[in-house]
Amino acid sequence: MSGVYSIAIDLGGTIIKIGLIQEAEIVRFSTIPSDSERGLLHMLPKMERAIDALLLEEGIGVADLSAIGLAFPGMVNPIECRVISTNDKYDDACHIDLCRWADDHWGIPLVLENDARLAVIGEWLYGAAKGSGNVVMMTIGTGIGTGVILDNKPLVGYHHQAGSLGGHLVVDYRGRLCSCGNVGCVEAMASSFFLGDIIRSNGRVSPEFKEQASDWNFKRLFELMRQGDTDATIICEECMNVWSAAIVSYIHAYDPEVVVLGGGIMRSADIILPYINRRVDDRAWTPVDKVRIVLSELGDNAALLGLNYYLAKVKREENETIFRV
Repeated sequence: MSGVYSIAIDLGGTIIKIGLIQEAEIVRFSTIPSDSERGLLHMLPKMERAIDALLLEEGIGVADLSAIGLAFPGMVNPIECRVISTNDKYDDACHIDLCRWADDHWGIPLVLENDARLAVIGEWLYGAAKGSGNVVMMTIGTGIGTGVILDNKPLVGYHHQAGSLGGHLVVDYRGRLCSCGNVGCVEAMASSFFLGDIIRSNGRVSPEFKEQASDWNFKRLFELMRQGDTDATIICEECMNVWSAAIVSYIHAYDPEVVVLGGGIMRSADIILPYINRRVDDRAWTPVDKVRIVLSELGDNAALLGLNYYLAKVKREENETIFRV
């Protein structure tokens, strides 16, 4: 008989979040620092110790666990339980047998899925999009991640990447070279990773502002925008214009009822949300009704709770370890 608990892991670039899940609730939670540039193999022993510590603190044995879930920041094949492509985070993951890792250490099956897809599943089932059958989520941070719910099912696609590459839709075909190799992607034009280049290449901001380009982050820029700083306002508005253009494309492509915005940059939602709503309302072709654009309710826990969608299937179907939606 399967255990009543499961483990959910969200592999972030700087922080790894680990949750002990029972009945779609995080009953205990911990984080460990991550050095994603050193690879996943480097982090596995630390993750093992953190998971074992969670179980010990809660007084739970391995027999009480049904499965372990992993949210990965790259392209994965959930059927074969393997990472198929990375982008400067945990680049050795394609060569690691994660199912064997879970079986060797806890004797339980492992579920593997893209982190942005899991985030939208979390918001769809438990958060800001609960009750909606067609949802897009855009996570704005170091990069740009997206996930899609279409007709009450997570969008997956033939190569398991449908809906997950919204950060790599082209918004300026003559724009900046992206880390994915394409030119003018949403991520290249308006993400934290490229913020220094975004500032230095802008012809409207002052030379003095450009000199500090490496020191700026979006939190500080939006603070300066609130104070009326002209240079910060130029950069913030141009990035919000890019995010809005991307959302219009998502609306035209997927026809959602609601778009959920998440990620660290949304701590400035008081500025971003009204701005994007106005701009998208003006530009999206939605003759029947407007698409709601809302803030994530689950925040950093969205992907962890999204994993419960798959982990619950393991509990129901004990003889299978990986499930396709």
